[in-house]
Amino acid sequence: MKSIIYKILAFAFAIGLVGCDEDELDHLNVTAVQNLYAPEDSKYVQLQSSSSASVLFEWELAKAEDGGLVMYEVAFDVEGGDFSNPIYKLASDNNGALNRATITHKTLNQIAALAGIESAATGKIQWSIISSKGINEVSSDLKRVLELTRLAGFADVPVDVFITGEASENGDDLASAIKMKSTATGEFEVYTQLTAGESYYFVDRTSGTPRTFYIDGEVVKEDGTSTMGETAVYKINLDFNTGAADYTMVKNIELFFSPNNVYLFEIPYAGNGMWKAEDQAIEFKEESWGRDERYKFRMTVDNGNGDEYVWWGSQNADNSRPNDTTPDSFFYLFEAPSDQWSYTFKFSETVDMTYSDVILYFQADNEYTHEIIKKSDME
Repeated sequence: MKSIIYKILAFAFAIGLVGCDEDELDHLNVTAVQNLYAPEDSKYVQLQSSSSASVLFEWELAKAEDGGLVMYEVAFDVEGGDFSNPIYKLASDNNGALNRATITHKTLNQIAALAGIESAATGKIQWSIISSKGINEVSSDLKRVLELTRLAGFADVPVDVFITGEASENGDDLASAIKMKSTATGEFEVYTQLTAGESYYFVDRTSGTPRTFYIDGEVVKEDGTSTMGETAVYKINLDFNTGAADYTMVKNIELFFSPNNVYLFEIPYAGNGMWKAEDQAIEFKEESWGRDERYKFRMTVDNGNGDEYVWWGSQNADNSRPNDTTPDSFFYLFEAPSDQWSYTFKFSETVDMTYSDVILYFQADNEYTHEIIKKSDME
């Protein structure tokens, strides 16, 4: 994304030069970068799957003939390459304006793949710096080697991923495989129930002969199956960029009613990423200023270290009661703080003193959301 923004800025800058005479363009020259500071030559990096893991690249400032701002790109090439056709370029920090670049391990993993380094293997790439004013690019004569051990990811990440197999909710019918939600390029998650002792696996399409994947410990691998030791609902995350996989047991979801600071009822799992509580009594709390109706949800999970809680609430810190014109986005679910009042939803006034259904949807093709359906009035 930074590289795209940089190119747009450079293009806009170049367009602004239309009408300038040749003498003016002569003053847009810059010098080549004369010193590379970090990382040191031949530095070794064991790439990590954490989204925050990064390597800082730094170099000496170049000089502009007009005394103005110089833009920078970090260029990468295969070991021994001459940078005449770099395998990857990206703008420095602050959209190319700074003489440093914070490059994530995930990006370096992609660059290593472009250099021909296999998943989980160790190899070397080269890096250098290009300076410019948006035009008149000047490549530094300096270059350094970076040695990397790649993540156990896939160079060709799938666009779609589905879960299937005898342990899955829809069985071993490929056409009925459950789609996983794409959260970023090469990253997927699903909330689904799996049966203990039966096999499950992942596919990249639901017809023909798809690629198949499975979880081995904490790693995604190709061509195999997995099993679970306990029948339960799980949240499964797969990152094909890094080869990382993890799953968390979802033990229950409860509706938290803020005015009374209590959990009104549990919402049972109903299948296909949906939780549904039917005919639940909903009664607002009478306060001196009116009737209070704020609520959110608490999900109890266990990733092997005991019970933990994930709170789901509104995207807004405060809300008004929904009505017939309220957009669907009001009901979207976002991870929220655990305190009693903030980022709560409000019930529609039509469900006060009623028996209503509460349904949560954690499914692939829509935003995570919920709905409240009035069934009958309390007598």
